[in-house]
Amino acid sequence: MKKKRYEGILEGVPHFEIYLNINKLEKGKYQLKIIHKKKVIKSTDFSKE
Repeated sequence: MKKKRYEGILEGVPHFEIYLNINKLEKGKYQLKIIHKKKVIKSTDFSKE
């Protein structure tokens, strides 16, 4: 019986994690922007009630 070989390509696994603790924020609406080389690459809105 011939052995089968399975192969695949995985995207890069993140090496670092960033946590945002909103416990200290006042109640209200916030906008989070992630910037790389002076360009916004991700923007999201959230609110703390």
